[in-house]
Amino acid sequence: MAARYGTKKHAQQVFAVLAARYPNPAPALDFANAWELLVATALAAQCTDARVNKVTPVLFGRWPTVADLAAADVLDIEEVVHSTGFYHNKAKNLKAAATRIMDVYGGEVPRSMAELITLAGVARKTANIVLGSAYGLNEGIAVDTHVTRIAGRLGFTKSTDPRIIERDMMPLFNRPQWADINHFLVYFGREVCPARKPQCQRPGETPCPLFELCPRKGLQ
Repeated sequence: MAARYGTKKHAQQVFAVLAARYPNPAPALDFANAWELLVATALAAQCTDARVNKVTPVLFGRWPTVADLAAADVLDIEEVVHSTGFYHNKAKNLKAAATRIMDVYGGEVPRSMAELITLAGVARKTANIVLGSAYGLNEGIAVDTHVTRIAGRLGFTKSTDPRIIERDMMPLFNRPQWADINHFLVYFGREVCPARKPQCQRPGETPCPLFELCPRKGLQ
């Protein structure tokens, strides 16, 4: 039986269903280390992961290290990341972030939220993804458009502000679950519960695995 929506018991029931469905949670972005994940996550803003995964091999092939990108001409970076959109800001921020990592952190991507968000173009979402998936450190829950939508529909939050959504969700999940719940909701949002025509609204579709646990917020 489903617990009352928005409680920790309800959230844990949702987590159990999604953990069974997605046994190997990880970012859809390709990366080999914390720096590559930071760059890929920054490039993924307003861009598909599939597109980013085509761009990053070219980027890292040309500038393999943080030091290499810090020394690169920003116009050359723009040319490589152009197809990800907003390329002026992305290129400027990547070079600035690389420069700060070299100057302040000895070439190593920092391992704390407070330090990561001092890097150009890095806010809590990107920092949470890097900490959780590259370093295995859970300081918060990364909130993107999928998490925003699904968290609202499941009754985890009443807000659309990422900062408030993160604050509302953190007590519902155990700290070791924080990175995984982001991955689970991203996968689920893409496969089952997109913004338009979620699976619960498609006649003849396999029933949504969270149907009995979902108040279907925002849906008629």
